[in-house]
Amino acid sequence: MPQHKQAIKRVRQNEKRRQHNRKQRSKMNTLVTKVLETTDKEEAQELHKKAVSYLDKMTNKGKIHRNNAARKKSKLTKHVNNL
Repeated sequence: MPQHKQAIKRVRQNEKRRQHNRKQRSKMNTLVTKVLETTDKEEAQELHKKAVSYLDKMTNKGKIHRNNAARKKSKLTKHVNNL
């Protein structure tokens, strides 16, 4: 465990940020899964729009790599188009 005040504060901040990032990644994965599990084309298109928007936000914030987001968006689009 850290001994200095600054290091103790850093541990607190890192844990808080880790929890926040984890929550955001979880939401992202949930949105992606909902799109892939949907069989109704209209509902899938609405969910696809939300998921793509959230993936773009995560990319812009630096939470995920842009290629990762592009791969997920491509997979979602392919699924929606095949319905």
